[in-house]
Amino acid sequence: MKKIKLEILGLSPSQSQAGSFALVLGEELGNRRLPIIIGVFEAQAIAVQIENIVPNRPMTHDLFKSFAEGMNYTLKEIVISDLKEGIFYAKIVCKDSLREVEIDARPSDAIAIGLRFDIPIYTYEAILSEAGIISSSLTEDEEDGDEEAVKETLQSRGSLMDQLRDLSFDELQRMLDDALSKEDYEKAAKIRDEMSKRN
Repeated sequence: MKKIKLEILGLSPSQSQAGSFALVLGEELGNRRLPIIIGVFEAQAIAVQIENIVPNRPMTHDLFKSFAEGMNYTLKEIVISDLKEGIFYAKIVCKDSLREVEIDARPSDAIAIGLRFDIPIYTYEAILSEAGIISSSLTEDEEDGDEEAVKETLQSRGSLMDQLRDLSFDELQRMLDDALSKEDYEKAAKIRDEMSKRN
């Protein structure tokens, strides 16, 4: 299967789930985004490495790096390898002088470790096609009018997931575009999941 290289585009606090963050990965040579909801500890571990902050004591992901280097393992790549029922899975590809092994990991942990080794992050086309988010090219006037219509529809309904189930595919696409323009990647991920269920 063809692998697609990803880069980290952003990390922002979740607006609806306390203690969660949206990690946004982007296709290196394209315009698709892959938002993944992660925990606060993993978000901190990723942010610390991105900002080049050296903690007083090693974090768990730093310990993994020290252990791997002590055992003469090098890391080759991180692969977001699967998506099942809205949950992403990842593999850390390691090698020594004799063999190459793949270690199962949560994407957040794999990425936090991958940053410490400065190795690339990949996913497969099938995953990016299913879970990736692309903004459509509506004009600003169309977006404003459509956004107001969707907001009115939502005011009389319950939770976000209930609201999404009741919307048409076109309304979901407009909501998705709005969420992306506001960089609300968590909401965009939920909308994307609802759209994926209908395909």
